[in-house]
Amino acid sequence: MMERTFAVRVRDGLHARPATQFVKLAKSFASEITITCNGQAASAKSAVKLMLLGIKEDDEATLRVEGEDAPDALSALSTFLQNPAAGDIALPKTGGAAPASSAKAGPEDDGSDGIAASEGTGYGPSFAFFPPVLKIEPQAVSDTEAEISRYRDAVSGVTTAFARNKQRAGTESDTNAIIDALIDVAQDAEFAEEIEAAIRGGQDAASAVMSVGTRLTESFEAMDDPYIRARGEDMRSVTRQIVLALVGQADVSLADVAPGSVIVADEITAWDLARANLPDIAGIVCRKGAATSHVAIMARAHGIPAVLGASISADRLAGAGTVGLDGAAGKVFIDPDPATRARLNDAIAREAAEKKALEAYRTVEPVTSAGIRVEVAANLGSLAEIPAALEAGAMGVGLFRTEFLFMERKTLPTEDEQAEVYTRLAEAFAPYPVVIRTLDIGGDKPITGVDFEHEDNPFLGWRGIRMCLERPDIFKPQLRALLRASVVGNVKVLIPMIADGSEVREVRRLFEECRDEMRQEGTAFGSFELGVMIETPAAVFLAAELAQQVDFFSIGTNDLTQYVMAADRLNPKVASLNRAEHPAVLRAISATCEAAKAANIWIGVCGEAAARQDLTGFFIENGVTELSMSSTSIPRTKQAITRL
Repeated sequence: MMERTFAVRVRDGLHARPATQFVKLAKSFASEITITCNGQAASAKSAVKLMLLGIKEDDEATLRVEGEDAPDALSALSTFLQNPAAGDIALPKTGGAAPASSAKAGPEDDGSDGIAASEGTGYGPSFAFFPPVLKIEPQAVSDTEAEISRYRDAVSGVTTAFARNKQRAGTESDTNAIIDALIDVAQDAEFAEEIEAAIRGGQDAASAVMSVGTRLTESFEAMDDPYIRARGEDMRSVTRQIVLALVGQADVSLADVAPGSVIVADEITAWDLARANLPDIAGIVCRKGAATSHVAIMARAHGIPAVLGASISADRLAGAGTVGLDGAAGKVFIDPDPATRARLNDAIAREAAEKKALEAYRTVEPVTSAGIRVEVAANLGSLAEIPAALEAGAMGVGLFRTEFLFMERKTLPTEDEQAEVYTRLAEAFAPYPVVIRTLDIGGDKPITGVDFEHEDNPFLGWRGIRMCLERPDIFKPQLRALLRASVVGNVKVLIPMIADGSEVREVRRLFEECRDEMRQEGTAFGSFELGVMIETPAAVFLAAELAQQVDFFSIGTNDLTQYVMAADRLNPKVASLNRAEHPAVLRAISATCEAAKAANIWIGVCGEAAARQDLTGFFIENGVTELSMSSTSIPRTKQAITRL
């Protein structure tokens, strides 16, 4: 048996989606795998039991693995649990309190309070969704094996229905991931074992599912962590669907929502919402739910205003004729008076006009009034994000994070696999440039295949180019893959974590070594621009020297701010110091831009600050000609540039 204890680094802990991903990874190994945390243990192959451990970020966990593939399993699973990105979830940046609402509803509006789950203003006729409570009468069972078979058939039917709705959702990643989590709960081995044990004990299938499902739902809802507590919604939804299948009843559905309606409910599950025609929905108001619930995530992904946890009685909500809501402020207006209706409709029209105006920037290549053209590109981590970036009007890719190609696997990607990904990326955006960053991993972002020793401060440790130069067995296949993809003609290569000019020279030497090998093999390769990330104070001080060795700079404002201010960007206690607009950070950026200008190389910004409209003017005035950001920020940034 092998064992390893470490701090969990998954952002926000093992809530539904990372738990589902972790279980799928665990199931890919034959070994028996147990995880222990907070004094409790569970099988790593059971999503339900895993989530009930309530594993939070920074909790200490122990993995115990026994079997022939134990070394590989332990390495892959511990890597996953130490990967912050495994828990990424699309939440409002303020953790639930979204920006001020454009509806500007005042105190006189008699608006009820709730949780601001998805911003935007909505108003329309109410669609009451209050499914009847299931009442199951115990039935006598004469053949327990036949009853177990009936239960298994019901699970199969429910998961098939879930999968059909996943296909209907198309490529929408958030919705698909949520449906995957529901399927995983329905098929959970320990959930099934408890139900089948209850059936063998004399319960009929429907009663067994209801009793086990209700108990697990209550266990979730008793948890302190809001992410885990919100999974009670998923457990209740899956339980209901299996029971309905067993008793042969059809559930009420949101498929019949009239266009422009506001759905009002006690609670809506992700399964309920997945069956609705989402573009028809004007808003969602629920008495239960949180900003971390799957319904909130789906609403944000589809731009549907939503208020959850509304302080309104069920009778009043069910009896509403019309409903208005301010999803940014968490306000609900039942049968609003004429003045409130007018304010809501004005806000809806204003938001629609703003959205329409931004759509016009999809094909715009923004130029300032002074005639400066600025490329607005996308930050991407996978090929799956390409459609959204193209739809938003990305003028190429300013940062492609290759580490996700490594972190999502239990084995290192081959040169061929990497070359295919980089080539497809380049072809998707041609002729616009794609800036591909070489592997940027470390103790805070580990990967399978690299043994990272514990570091008290991994942000100052063996990461980025430091690790790559010491592991040419990992680095050279990536360099060869980048050379192969460069045949497309628009690839640029970016080196992270540079602190010394010798590092750039060594990268160039390795590239030349790869070229020599490929010439001898007859493998085609192209040329590209080579750039470095400016994210360490050393790189800022050496900017003039570095500029003589490279073709471009890309400023990583996230790490640059952290290092300049000596303030951990993941530590809320020093958040007031971790500001890209701090004078010290702005001076570092200005100095870097001056060095780029003197060497006649171009400079871009790829950190989160690139999307900040209050800094757009500053960047352009200092000579920045490329801003790279999340796809959703692209249209508004293009608009801001044209107004300068």
